[in-house]
Amino acid sequence: MKTEEPRPSAARDGSQDPARTNGVPASADSLVTAVASAGDDKNADALVPPDAAQPKRSRILKVLYWVSWFGLLPIVLASLAIWALSPSSGAEPSGALGWIQSVVRSQPVPVGIVLFTVFEVALWAVRHDLPFARHAHPPLRSDLPPSMRGPFERAQSLLDEAEMILTTHEKAVVRDLTGKERDKLREDLRGLRDSMDRMPFDQAGFIDALERADGAIDIRLRRWRKSEVREYVEAILMAVAVAFALRAFVIEAFKIPSGSMIPTLMVGDHIFVNKFSYGPAIPFSHARLWNGMPPSRGDVIVFAFPEHPEQDFIKRVVAIGGDKLEARGGHPIINGWEVPSCRVGTWAYSDYDSPISRHAGDLYIEYLGTESYLTFYDRASGYFPDYQGPYFVKKDEVWVMGDNRNNSHDSRMWFGGQGGGVPFENIRGRALFVWLSVSDNGMDWSREGAPVMGRPRLPPSAKELEPQFEQCLKNRPRSSLPGSP
Repeated sequence: MKTEEPRPSAARDGSQDPARTNGVPASADSLVTAVASAGDDKNADALVPPDAAQPKRSRILKVLYWVSWFGLLPIVLASLAIWALSPSSGAEPSGALGWIQSVVRSQPVPVGIVLFTVFEVALWAVRHDLPFARHAHPPLRSDLPPSMRGPFERAQSLLDEAEMILTTHEKAVVRDLTGKERDKLREDLRGLRDSMDRMPFDQAGFIDALERADGAIDIRLRRWRKSEVREYVEAILMAVAVAFALRAFVIEAFKIPSGSMIPTLMVGDHIFVNKFSYGPAIPFSHARLWNGMPPSRGDVIVFAFPEHPEQDFIKRVVAIGGDKLEARGGHPIINGWEVPSCRVGTWAYSDYDSPISRHAGDLYIEYLGTESYLTFYDRASGYFPDYQGPYFVKKDEVWVMGDNRNNSHDSRMWFGGQGGGVPFENIRGRALFVWLSVSDNGMDWSREGAPVMGRPRLPPSAKELEPQFEQCLKNRPRSSLPGSP
């Protein structure tokens, strides 16, 4: 039977050797008990009274503490903040608050990550005052100097680490450490706990006890502690796992290879895509953890091309299930209602990889749902028919068009010119913003941070159209949603 080893004074009275119990070496249970009960020594002078003893800690409540305060609550608070700062449907924000609302609407994931981090930091600052905190963080002494809070928490962690090692590797500790080594370790651990409980707090004595206990654990239990290399490897593997999880469920980077979304997106733009918007997809399947379909009209989405699913396309949603879609001169007509637009002016861009290097045409702002976005109608591309349709959108799909209306291989052209939609299962996520742009002339810094949705941005080469552009935004029509067919 394993019992706690008696104190050395008992041995002088004829009791057993403190290093042995019932004639065999004392087990690590003695050390575990010493860690847990250190500070309860009745012979220790000036210790805290019994009513100030450390409370029992529940592992269940400890898990509940971490999950509730540093998992669920920051997510809920960040989500509520995003909801509160999002502008109402069809509104065109203005002023400082309008700018914030526009950023929130166009970049909900980055803003959500920032808000989540802010709430995490705020909660961490008051971590000792939160419900169930005593089960995750033993309460700090009220008379503890501010400069000692860090070392005091380190001492608590050190005692927890020692207890975990002695519990997990009990047989190995008994086998590999002599009774004298175990006695010395127990003495140093008890000394650290006593210094943490002593009244009044003795800063110099506490620091000395902490150094001795840290050295004892490093010397006696080093073989069972995590090595620095192991900690680095675990940190790297954790970072890789988090990166893969983020890529699979939250956000992924894509490169724009063609000009079908000019002027919203240029060739060479690198964008982030929010894979959380419509429900995170389960890898290697067509299922989602929850369903956020269909996308809203006006959303820019990345999807697997229905005719060749190995290819990823990016287009703008113009029609959803049940809609009748037509196009006249490239302008969409939904359920007999022509999507309103405002002509900004004449603009041109160069594309040296196409048979036509110079593309000149008309720049418009189009209003659909909550979105206002730029579209371009190239005069050099004359192969598009003046009228296309009608097309009827199936229940579980959306129809898409490129913003470069006369240079886009989109729903109007698929399946041998018969047209086709994007099934929900093919949708990867919603586009966020440009984080990198590499043009034929190198880095294009003017594209950094360009929004894909939200308030549109004029291309730098169209700055002379700024007055007309602002006027079109100001004169947004009251109604930008179609009726039923």
